[in-house]
Amino acid sequence: MNKSAIELLKQWDPFHIGSDNYDTEAADVVAALQGIDDPSQLAKVIQTVYEHSFEQWIPFENCVAISYKLIAIKFEAKCIV
Repeated sequence: MNKSAIELLKQWDPFHIGSDNYDTEAADVVAALQGIDDPSQLAKVIQTVYEHSFEQWIPFENCVAISYKLIAIKFEAKCIV
């Protein structure tokens, strides 16, 4: 699950700076994903992590969209096990 989630976050590239520039942020979000099942709560974490690192604003709606995809990956992994 973690590899899929990290790959999704890298492909997201919210600041259009290249997918290889988000390793720390992706790791922080995936760590938070372990304990969060609510898309809005995860979206707030995503927004906070990325805005803190890059000092740029991300619309909350964009964060919600990616959070739904991440939670889908999480629950898909749970069903496989």
